[in-house]
Order: sequence, then structure tokens, then C-alpha cells
Amino acid sequence: MSAVAERLTAALADRYRIERELGQGGMATVYLAEDLKHKRRVALKVLKPELAAVLGAERFVQEITTTAALQHPHILPLFDSGEADGFLYYVMPFIDGETLRAKLDRETQLGVDEAVHIATDVADVLHYAHTRGVIHRDIKPENILLANGRPMVADFGIALAVSAAAGGRTTETGLSLGTPHYMSPEQATAEKDISARSDVYSLGSVLYEMLAGQPPHLGGSAQQIIMKIITEPTQPVTTLRKSVPPNVSAALAKALEKVPADRFESAAKFSEALKNSAFTTTTSAQIASGSASWKQRAAVPLLMALLLALGTTGWLWTKRAHPAPVTRLDLAVGTATPLASSDVVISPDGSTLAFVGVLGTDPPTIYVRRLDGDGDFHKVPGTEGANASPTFSPDSRSMAFRRGQTDGTLVRMELKGGTTMNLLHLGVVPGTYLHWGTDDKIVYSGGPKGIYRISATGGTPEFLAKTAAAERYSFLLPDGSGLLFSNAEGVSVLTFATDSVTVLAQHAVHPAYIATGHVLYIAESGGLFAVPFDLRRHVTTGQPFMLLDRVAAAVGQRGYSVSSNGVLVYHEGTPNLRTGGQVPNRLALVDFTGVIAPIQIPSGTYALPRFAPNRGAIAYQVWANRGIDRDIHTFDLATKTDVRLTFADDNTNAVWSPDGTRMLFVKEVGGSNRSDLFVKPADNSGSEQLVHPQVRREVPSDWFRGDTVLFNAIGTGGWDIFTYAMKGGGTPQPYADGAWNETTARVSPDGTLAAFTSSESGSPEIWIRDFPIPKGKWQVSSTSGQGVRWSRDGKYVYYWKSFAAAGDSLFRARIDRTPAVVVRAPEFLLSLAVSGGVENWDLHPDGKRFVVTLPDLPSNPPASTPGAQASRYLVVQNWFTELQAITARAKN
Repeated sequence: MSAVAERLTAALADRYRIERELGQGGMATVYLAEDLKHKRRVALKVLKPELAAVLGAERFVQEITTTAALQHPHILPLFDSGEADGFLYYVMPFIDGETLRAKLDRETQLGVDEAVHIATDVADVLHYAHTRGVIHRDIKPENILLANGRPMVADFGIALAVSAAAGGRTTETGLSLGTPHYMSPEQATAEKDISARSDVYSLGSVLYEMLAGQPPHLGGSAQQIIMKIITEPTQPVTTLRKSVPPNVSAALAKALEKVPADRFESAAKFSEALKNSAFTTTTSAQIASGSASWKQRAAVPLLMALLLALGTTGWLWTKRAHPAPVTRLDLAVGTATPLASSDVVISPDGSTLAFVGVLGTDPPTIYVRRLDGDGDFHKVPGTEGANASPTFSPDSRSMAFRRGQTDGTLVRMELKGGTTMNLLHLGVVPGTYLHWGTDDKIVYSGGPKGIYRISATGGTPEFLAKTAAAERYSFLLPDGSGLLFSNAEGVSVLTFATDSVTVLAQHAVHPAYIATGHVLYIAESGGLFAVPFDLRRHVTTGQPFMLLDRVAAAVGQRGYSVSSNGVLVYHEGTPNLRTGGQVPNRLALVDFTGVIAPIQIPSGTYALPRFAPNRGAIAYQVWANRGIDRDIHTFDLATKTDVRLTFADDNTNAVWSPDGTRMLFVKEVGGSNRSDLFVKPADNSGSEQLVHPQVRREVPSDWFRGDTVLFNAIGTGGWDIFTYAMKGGGTPQPYADGAWNETTARVSPDGTLAAFTSSESGSPEIWIRDFPIPKGKWQVSSTSGQGVRWSRDGKYVYYWKSFAAAGDSLFRARIDRTPAVVVRAPEFLLSLAVSGGVENWDLHPDGKRFVVTLPDLPSNPPASTPGAQASRYLVVQNWFTELQAITARAKN
């Protein structure tokens, strides 16, 4: 039991016996307890300390008792409330059922009749309370309990009590109430007067989610959601679920109007409309232009600044002024040298930097610097022997670190006064990457075994079994609901409530969650990426995008650190992360002037990119599982959508069908001695189908019209080229089977010629022959040639020459027909270092550019000062402002 729980248990020992924690919300922690006087089980809710500190006990208790008189069969009653040892608490019945949130998480959407039934019952509750002058202010699925199918509304009046106890004007105290997905526009703009129509809007949002499977407005962060609530029209529910009756859709449209006066005047009227099959309306928040009122429009600039400080609890945030400009500074670490196992980390409040460093013959020690101080790092007495990155407590008043390597100890230190406490004897566990994620919990790695969670006051650590083999930095989510970690699968999230793991990003390590609603991580080639993340549902809500391409991350270094208020510190330089022997690279588009346009997917180890014949999509191979397996993905250049097409086993050599609707590939069986051909819909709409099993290795290179496939296989003299008619089946037919290697044939667009690589002359060269009957033969390249491609009009063949000293050079040769085939002298186009071999490219159907794998992007930021080192530390203040601009660009 945590120190907080122990203190609470002692404070309430004469009235309640606490059994266990049930969960946490934005406002309170909920415990299952026994009411000792009445011999009954109750739900004991304790306000978060930061909220209790603002409110004060007397006013809170006074206001909350005004709601105790509410008596309704669908209202969860208030049993008790009070203050004990600084804790503000209230007590409600314990319902042995589930919340509507739990039901939606399990089922996503409800039946129309069931959803309407729940909504009308809740509307009846709201109307009862509204007529007695009580507004709920926080209607959401978490506050609707389902007991034997009957909804019960919880926390009735609690939000009102909190608001009143804070002085009646929550915005004046720096607080605002509501849950982003279900807030009314007037709550989002911090209106002084909140009416019953605000609850109608929130209930409409809940019903929308029950029907559509998602709230009316989505976003990668709470800021985005609130801005959409204020400024964007709601999508009609029937666009997401056509079976919703017209009257229900119309009622929802009216309930979700931006302007309160345009909504139903009461919850009872909303309920009547839902039950009336003839209800209709000529105005709709879902269909109208969505223009906001003058008051809402005027509030937007203020909110853009205010939302930057939005917290992660969902309903509580701090007011701030307009964002200050983004500033960068080179960080001088002083005379001490940071250990290779230590980052320079920033405290959550953005005030203090720290690292473990060495100076002369002194033992490793923690050095700290306040950003508003004298500009120097100072040694922290009592931290001698520290040997890995320290971690700050969430309130920035303490830090934890590992002391000693061969007989390590987990140590906690109070920064003011320097008091230390030994929390745990670690022994010889290597690494020990720490994160103090919540007030009462620290996570650390236990070497190859996985990750442990321990109380910030010490005790017996808990092994998190689902994190097996996770050895690097992990991150405890700020609401305590889960853990971000990385292993061979990539970056994943462990959800504590369900003990389940979801992979968020492959080929990635060192994750962290930040207050903008993003998960940050290091791609295995070292770039810093961000992906929008829903903290409540533990899912990504958008595509990843790159923030920095030069972060000197390593196995023992995260390479970056971010404070809660947007201060970034990072180590700029060359990364030291490898992928199971495979060299990390990136995909990029290149035109024939040499201009490189990176494709915005996380760096990994990629190969064999192939353009769809009729659209801007690319199929490519991804090395997975630390370079052991391969899978095929597709990336749409227009929508920036990345789709994984194959799973498990070892899949490679993707070839598009002529119409771009299907994908041919091989699945390796038994190592490299055998591979079977499979085909699958390119949009992932169906399962893969076996073309035919083989007893040898086959490598497809082209799929010509009429379902004719060209592939390589070992023949009589080495690698030979075969054709296979997929529709007719039968036996593959040899096309080029000389006493040398012939590979990677490509058929001309008109189907009369095939270009391929042959070693007939003693080195690999590009040749052309008639197709499908190989009559004539013409040599195209000299002094080597590989990776042949045809232009769309069939007038040119493109190929690469590889030179050990000069790198890889791209050539093209014109092919004339007069009517005999004439090969013109090849012309040089450009030189590039192609990562992994020159087959790792493809010509775009427009003939003006190509896709290629590159070992690195030529977009490393220049040094900000003359003579700056290639590896340096930088501090970026107000970085969240820059992050939002990058996010907007990534969407476009």
C-alpha cells in the first residue's frame, strides 16, 4: 500500500476500512471501502491533492451537502462527505456493475434502441436535477453506471461543489471543469454562467459516441478537441452509422448546437424528441456551416494560448498568457563530463537540469543547474557513486537515482535539504533505467527480465510480466493507467487495468508521453518522432511524424528530455542504435536534379520499395523483430497512410498486380531454401492466398498482364528466369536459363521485350530480349548494371552502376524500334549512396522521380553557432509551440 493510502487509512480508521483502490479519474482516486457503522460496501472518492489544496475543506463540505437532497432512482446518492488529515472525500454506494465507459471500450457501439434508452433515462435524471437548480457539469460515460441494465448517474453535483468551493469562478483560480470530449462550447470558453443546456450538449455527446463509436470531436490532444468543439461543425451521426433513425439524428443535431439558445430548452424536450419518430428540425449543428458566435470567435485567440497549458487529467488545467517565443541555446555542461549512461534531464516544472558526470578522479556524481540560476552546473553532495540518468519526482522536489553498479541501490533524495533514503537494494541488475512517473510510483528495468514498479517510499517491487525482455527506458503514464516501454516489437503500451499490451510504433525505443497528447520515441536510426496518443483509450490517433533527425540516443541514453511545460533538452549528434545487424535507413523520393524529399515514416530497415502502377502508393519491405523477420507494408503518398500488409513468418519481394489491386509476395519457409508464392488484396480487404507451394526458393520480379508472373529460381546454371501463368496453373516455364545467372526481369509496357540482369559477360550487366519468346538479345550496360526499370512509355530503361569508390550512379538508355531494336548509348543521370543495394529503388509512373532507400537524410540542422561541435546539448524553451506548428505541417 502506498504512503498516501496508508495515511488515508489511518485518518478514516474509525469510519471506513479501505480494501483496495478501484481506479483514478481526473478529479479523484476511488477506493472500495467498508462502512463500519452500517456494515456496507461503499465507493470512497478522495479528491486529488492539487485540487484539495485549492478548494479548502469547509467550503467544499458546505457546497457538497446541497446535492445530498437529490433523490431519484437513477441518481447515485451521496452517503457522506468530509475532511480527514487534509483529504477531502465523499462517499457513494458501491455498484457491482460497470460504467458505460467500460461497456463502450468493450463493444465500441451500442444498439440504437439500447443507446436511446440509456440517453432518455439520463435525460430524465437531468431534468429532475435541473428543476431543482442543480447542473451536473460533467456528464460522460465514466459517470454513468450500469447496474442490471439500468443507468445510474454518479458524481451528481460534485463539479458544482468544486466550482463553488473554488469561489464560484473557477477560471479566476486557474481551474476549469469538464471533460474535453463531452464539454459544451460554453464550458470550453470558460463562460461564467453554465445552464441546463450545457448538460444537454454533454448528454448529446455521450449518445453520439454510443451510436457512432466515437465522440463528436476527436483530436490528438485535449487542446485540439476543445478547439474543434468551439469552431468546427459536428459530422452528422448518420455518416458514421446509417441505421440511426432520422428523428434521433435530428435530435442529436439540435442537442449539439454551438449556441446554447439553439439547443433543447430542457433535457425533457431532448428525451421527447428521441422518442418521437416524427421529430425533425430545419437547423442542425451537424449540417450547418458551423460558424461560431461572435463570443466564441473572440475567445479563440485567448484559448490558443490557454490550451498550451492543458493538463493530462482531462478536466483540469492552468491558465497561461500568450505563448512566449521559442528560444534555443547551446548548453555548456561545464567541466564535468556526462557519463555515457546518463542523459541531461529536465525537471517536470522546467526549472532544473541534471546529469551524472565525472570530473577528474572524482567518482561519478549528479550535477544540477537551475535555468534561472547562475548558468553553471553544481555538484550535488550525497550523490557520489551515481551511475545512470537520474529521474525527478512529478513535483520536481525530489529525484531518484541508482548508486553503485556491482551492488546497486535505488536512492531517493529530497532536493531541498539533501535528505536521502535507500528504497531498494538492486544488486547487479544492469542498466536500471528509471522513471518517477506518478507521485507514488517509480518504474525501473530489471535487465533482460523486464520492468518493475515500486512505491516511491520503498517496499517490495512488482514485476510487470508483460514487459519481458524490455531493457531500455520506459515511461509511467501521468495518470498511472499504464506504461510505455520498448522491446523487440518496438514501442508498446501496457494497460494496467486489463494487463494487455498494444504495439504503438515498430523499430522504436525510449518512449515518453508529453502534455500535448503525443508519445515521443526514438526511431532505431536515431530520429525523434511523435505520434498523437489518446491517454484514456491507450491508442494512437494519427500518423507518426519526425521532429528531429539528429538525436544522439544510445542503448543507455534516451537522448532527449521534455518538461511538463514544454522545455526540451536533447543531445544532438549521431545515434548509436542498431537493428539486429541490419543497417537502419529511410525511404525518400528523389527527382532527377537530385532534390530529396523524405517520406515521413519512422526510420527503420527498409528494402525493395515498389510503386503501384496506377496510383501514388508504395509497397516496401520492413525488417522486423531485430532483423530476424520481414514484413510488407504499403504507404499512400497522398493520405500519408501506412498499412502493414503481412504478419508473422518472413515475407518479402512484393510485386503489384497490373491493375494495382493485389500484391504478390513470397513467404520464406525453412530459412532461405524454400519460399512459397502468395497473393493478397493490396488494400488488406482479404486474406492471403497460396499461389502454389514450391520445393525451391522463388523470387518474383514482375507481374505482367494476363496474370503472368516472372520470377527467379535456381535452374541448371545458377539463377534463371521463369514465367508462370497464375490463372492457368501448371508448371513454370523457363524464359532465360543460360549457364550463368539471370535475374530480376522486367517486361516492357507493350509486352514485347524483357530487360534483366545477366552475368553472361563475366559481370552483371543489363540485357534486353524479345518477350515472351526470347529470340533476339541486346546488351544495354557496360562495366556493370543492375536494378533495371522501364519508363512508362517503353522508350527508356533505367539502371544503376555500383562503384566502390564513387558510390551508386543512375543511368538510362533509350530503346528505339525501327522496327528492329536499337539500344542508344546510356546517359548518366546522378549519383547517390543507395542503402542495402541498388535493387532498393523504383521509378515513379510519371517518370519524373523515384523512390530509394538512403542511409541518412541530408537534412541535418546546421550548427547554430560558428565552430559548434557535431555533438552538442541544446535547450529549447517553449518547445510545445514549435511542436504544434510541426504537427500542423505533418497533417498537410
